[in-house]
Amino acid sequence: MTYNSTPSPTAGGRTPEQPGRILRNQDVATLPVLRALLVERNVTRAGESLGLSQPATSAVLARLRRRFGDQLLIRVGRDYELTPLAASLLSRIESATEALERVFGDDFDPATTNRQFSLALSDYTVAILFEELNRILAEEAPGAGLDLRPLTTSSHFDADALIRHTDGVVLPHELVQGYPGRLLLRDRWVCVVAESNTVISSEPTLAELALLPWVSQFTHSDPVSFPALRHLRSNGIEPHVEVVTDSFLSVPFLLAGSNRVAFLQERLARRLAPVAPVRILPSPVDIGPLNLSLRWHPTMSDDPGHRWFRDALGRAAERVA
Repeated sequence: MTYNSTPSPTAGGRTPEQPGRILRNQDVATLPVLRALLVERNVTRAGESLGLSQPATSAVLARLRRRFGDQLLIRVGRDYELTPLAASLLSRIESATEALERVFGDDFDPATTNRQFSLALSDYTVAILFEELNRILAEEAPGAGLDLRPLTTSSHFDADALIRHTDGVVLPHELVQGYPGRLLLRDRWVCVVAESNTVISSEPTLAELALLPWVSQFTHSDPVSFPALRHLRSNGIEPHVEVVTDSFLSVPFLLAGSNRVAFLQERLARRLAPVAPVRILPSPVDIGPLNLSLRWHPTMSDDPGHRWFRDALGRAAERVA
């Protein structure tokens, strides 16, 4: 059996065009004119909106009519009305124009964008950073949207996939290497217990931490793999983890009414104190600083919108520093 590389005629006798040829036969440059004609429903006004003369706009309309095999605009009295085909095109023209602008345009205007930025991050980052980020978005990019994807225990182990499928990931600096990054927040781990907890002293010892039950974060597969708890293990302490959660915000509430103890970011502990009272205690082990960085895929580094969003995150972080 042999195969003919020449496409077979359709039922109407017309040979179908290959996808690439269909795209080449479309005059992409006429798309803004088509949009203006469908929106304005007037040749003169459409031309004026694009800086084109009336004859030039009419010539493009004639070419579009041939391209679609349809009148598109029909004069009814002193006005023009859209044909059914033109009305259906109007419903798709905005997204098509926006897509072309993303492909060919070098400029990004935050004031007019409706781009949605996606981030993978913990609720700690939201609680500390997003009040200021919200202000920046409201002032500079009121049409921009956010798609926030919470970090989970499993996602920590697949940061590469998160970076590929989002605009960025906010994680402790040392957890992700090999990607462009920007330091956002500096914090430190503190020991926290419920305000009602009288079992532990104001300056806990390693022996006390070894006896008390713990709340741990992001460690379902290995409860003591949480970086702060690893420091206890390195000091000969095997913490008894009673509760594991993928939420930093929940920690003070999981301590309430119990003798549990946890490590928590100092900024968050102080921010939540009015609604979930905790005592902040010095840690008997040096856990080291907590540095949170934004990491993104290198293919996004030169994207104008992405550059603006990174800068907005950086400015928000500076305001809470």
